[in-house]
Amino acid sequence: MNILLVDDHRSVVEGTKMLIESEPDIHVTIETDVYCVPDLVRLKKFDVILLDLYMPNINGADLARKLLDYVPDAIILIYSGFEIAPHFNLLMESGVSGFISKTSARDELIQAIRCAARKQAIIPMQLLRQLRRQEITVQGESDHEPTTISQEEDRLLRELAKGKSNKEISQTLMVSQRSLEYNLTELFQKLHVNSRVDVIKKAKSLGILPTEDLY
Repeated sequence: MNILLVDDHRSVVEGTKMLIESEPDIHVTIETDVYCVPDLVRLKKFDVILLDLYMPNINGADLARKLLDYVPDAIILIYSGFEIAPHFNLLMESGVSGFISKTSARDELIQAIRCAARKQAIIPMQLLRQLRRQEITVQGESDHEPTTISQEEDRLLRELAKGKSNKEISQTLMVSQRSLEYNLTELFQKLHVNSRVDVIKKAKSLGILPTEDLY
């Protein structure tokens, strides 16, 4: 089995490579330069690709999208030391096949890789439950009721976080600019803010958007 492990921390990939290659039938190719990865996947067949979530120049979600453009049937796992839950929807939309924590035991890591190679996915239970939700409910400040954010509002927030203009967002979400402006006003009122900057800050403080820059 051929595995590609992508992480910008050389010590991390070397250690993980040793762990995985303790299995006699698995060979690991490591890459620390994200710009080399697309050429690698085009030149060689990998059974499973493990991508770190946070890397310089491009995050794991965007790199996964790029790789799937080149190899649509690629099996990609996000291998991260950070909490996945705040980024779950974004990562699912990127086309990844599953998630594994860098804190996982060796047996868990090997099991995840073997399951992924069989086109099975291991997803933590709390994330699996999140797949069923049509809305996100978060607790606001003490003087406000819990805030419910719809999937459409969640998508709008993530487009705002990318710094896009109203015109660009309306094209992405396939709504008119007038409808978009109405939705923005509704979202501002719901989160008790008056500007784009404030709504992004508020969404991050409530855990709706990731505090780290994934965009």
